[in-house]
Amino acid sequence: MTKRSMTFAAFAALAVAWAASPASAQPIDTARIAAANPNDWLTYHGSYNSWNYSGLDQINPSNVKDLSVAWIHIPGKSTRGLQSMPLVADGVLYYTGSYSRVFALNGATGELIWSYFPELDDALVARQTHSPYNRGVALGEGKVFVGTVDGRLIALDQKTGKPAWDTKLVDSAKLTVGFTGAPLYAKGTVVIGSQGGEWPGRGPIFGVDAATGKKKWEFLTVAGTEDAKKTWGNDSWRTGGGGGWMPGSFDPETNTVYWGTANPAPLYDWAGSDWMNTGARPGINLYTTSVLGLDIDSGSLKFFHQELPHDGWDYDSAPGEFVLLEKDGKKYVVHPNKSGFIFVYDDNLKVQNIYPLINNINFVKSIDPKTGELMGRRDFSAGKQAEPLCPAIDGGISWNSGSYNPMTGLYYKIGNEWCISLEVVKTTPVVEPVVQLNIGANFKLVPPPGGTIYGHLDARDPITGAKKWEVRFPEPPMASVLSTAGGLVFVPDSRGTVHAYDAKTGAELWSHSDGIGHQGGIISYSVGGKQYVAVVAGFGGMVSDDFAPTFGEPYRSMPRDDGVLVVYSLK
Repeated sequence: MTKRSMTFAAFAALAVAWAASPASAQPIDTARIAAANPNDWLTYHGSYNSWNYSGLDQINPSNVKDLSVAWIHIPGKSTRGLQSMPLVADGVLYYTGSYSRVFALNGATGELIWSYFPELDDALVARQTHSPYNRGVALGEGKVFVGTVDGRLIALDQKTGKPAWDTKLVDSAKLTVGFTGAPLYAKGTVVIGSQGGEWPGRGPIFGVDAATGKKKWEFLTVAGTEDAKKTWGNDSWRTGGGGGWMPGSFDPETNTVYWGTANPAPLYDWAGSDWMNTGARPGINLYTTSVLGLDIDSGSLKFFHQELPHDGWDYDSAPGEFVLLEKDGKKYVVHPNKSGFIFVYDDNLKVQNIYPLINNINFVKSIDPKTGELMGRRDFSAGKQAEPLCPAIDGGISWNSGSYNPMTGLYYKIGNEWCISLEVVKTTPVVEPVVQLNIGANFKLVPPPGGTIYGHLDARDPITGAKKWEVRFPEPPMASVLSTAGGLVFVPDSRGTVHAYDAKTGAELWSHSDGIGHQGGIISYSVGGKQYVAVVAGFGGMVSDDFAPTFGEPYRSMPRDDGVLVVYSLK
């Protein structure tokens, strides 16, 4: 076959694949994403309200027992597993593998439509501690947007996978940071935050023009204003941190992007109780471990709340979703924090309530539910700490998303009960870019005092925190949660089993093993009137690397650097 005929055959196959999709592709804009058609899954959390909820009900408690594998896709080169959240538009499924590889698949059959493998700076990737996983893409204006670990944001043509533009946003060779989280598209702008809270740098969040790739704005999460700079004593803002490494939410009514930021560097400070005046970074260190409200058009700061002033525990605010909902005529923003607390705000980020999701918390005695003030905080001096720190650095709440179901009015969220033994090390502040993480401590994962490590799925009122039911797991689940209008809650666990529970009672109704641990996304969509559930599987990374030495089997025998996308449907 000649090169010309091979090219023609490839485009013919592409045309057939797109013709086979249930409807011709419609433009993806802000209005369509906000409408949240249940046949699609158009943005990281399903829609701008970040419910991680599917309005499909074909699969329900009466027939979920008949759920079986419809098709699978193996992306290859899944170094450190898969953490992607798939997206679906007009019957086509898009997801990423390691190294920001992007795949477009027929959502009904799994047939490959196109793939894109970016050329990366391999030497840089090898030096980065967080490399090379990627947590997903954004869709908008006929493009697929993906960030890379070497500091670029790339736009691909949605139909062909060909690059439309490729913009360098971070000098990763100098700063050793890039992008691992998914972008967010809204109103012609693609928003993405840099990874990590452990390096010098100023944790930028970028707004990029979706049509051209030109940078529109940049918000520095570390000392981003002159007033914020004053909250870093002795010019310690140069130690950095603060990356907004997971996607936030967007409120079209107010033009507001909600985004969370990571911890300051070094993670652990040796100042003790006098942290306002001494130590590695005196002061409250704005805008780290904070939630921000940014104007989508300009990137200007509208309002914020610092959840943990002078975070000395690595309980950053970047990973939690922003659940936008309305109750009794009032708008709320619900945001989980790695500390194990759930923060409830109004739409201007004024605290309305705060409640703990987990049981083992000793970094504070409490957080005032009306003001957000930390009560009885535990700060460290240099040396070995007599008591474990709870929760662990891995988070009482991690990056995996919870789910709000409007049918039940419940918020389904994973909590992790684990701690660390801790030795705080008085290091020289790092103010110039280096490859190593700027942690300032030695630590090891340990059980809570008098207990064991475990995880749990809670069903709670999202505003009051009142718990209706709980399901326990022998190890913390690291994958996201999905609830549906069919009355189900799906949880992919760390051992490799996908569970389906009754959304009202928590009774387990179905399970199936994918053969490898989960640490990524799960979604539901419809093609040709048939409902599918898609989940990524593949273990490895900053948190799951601890599972084998801590828990033993099945993690010691679990495949490494492997991954698969598994799609289920009714028989």
